[in-house]
Amino acid sequence: MLRLLSLSALLTGLIALPALAAPPPPDVVVTVKPLHSLVSGVMQGVGEPYLLVRGAANPHAFALRPSDAKALSGAELVVWAGPGVETFLEKPLSTLARDAQVLTLVKEPSVRVLPVRKGGAWEAHDHDHAHEDRPDAELGSDGHVWLDPLNAKAITDLIAARLSALDPARAPAYQANAARQKQSIDALDLEMRAALTPLKDRPFIVFHDAYHYLEDRYGLNAAGAITVSPDQPPGAARLSALRERVNQAGAVCIFAEPQFEPALVRTLAQGTKAHTGVLDPEGANIPDGPDLYGQLMRFNLRSLVDCLSGG
Repeated sequence: MLRLLSLSALLTGLIALPALAAPPPPDVVVTVKPLHSLVSGVMQGVGEPYLLVRGAANPHAFALRPSDAKALSGAELVVWAGPGVETFLEKPLSTLARDAQVLTLVKEPSVRVLPVRKGGAWEAHDHDHAHEDRPDAELGSDGHVWLDPLNAKAITDLIAARLSALDPARAPAYQANAARQKQSIDALDLEMRAALTPLKDRPFIVFHDAYHYLEDRYGLNAAGAITVSPDQPPGAARLSALRERVNQAGAVCIFAEPQFEPALVRTLAQGTKAHTGVLDPEGANIPDGPDLYGQLMRFNLRSLVDCLSGG
């Protein structure tokens, strides 16, 4: 009897060995909420990536916490758009994340990259730049690549490929999740195109130049930005020039952002016929996770439709 029990225990232990020996999923660190959402979707049911810029924090003015430094030092994969948005990460990548693979999205050929635009009031030549394959080196790359749903699909594929290479045993799960995520993005793209096509010719002003990809994908008519960078408030001269631009272009709407005081938008709208609304490039008030990307894009869709329709 004892021999039978011992044999049974041995067999149970041998059967359990493969499960015990299976390595954990890769440690993945992601910079901003929309990218974290896309990575979370690919890793759903397998693991959870670590998010650096949480809540309504501004990535343009972000500083790493000790817990973030620890996560970077143990990361196997770091996903970021590039230095145009996440300037805080340039140095830590070479010091803290030396052993990690780094996926820099603005350097990936499958991701369509647009240039940063000059100044606060955009003329026709600024929109012409949007149709170049890669940005002018002098201007630099616009890092808000996720605001084009076709880029979000390309990013999904890139993430699935990197994770599958790092963790071959779970590659089927990553690929299946990626396929489902791309189907959802396709449906989102169709929804946005149908709603925004009738509003293509209605000019508007944004808080800062974060929406180039969204505008270009759906042919929207952005006429300028209140500030070149959200951490650099505009002076009186820029506000005066923009108010003139609002009237000259017949801007229908001026958009604020949830992370910043809307007083600037109200000031700019005074003396014009423009309505005010809110656009959000990063999902400041949306809980992070795999559903954030779709929720963020639909929030912006509703805001654009409501404001540009004159609501």
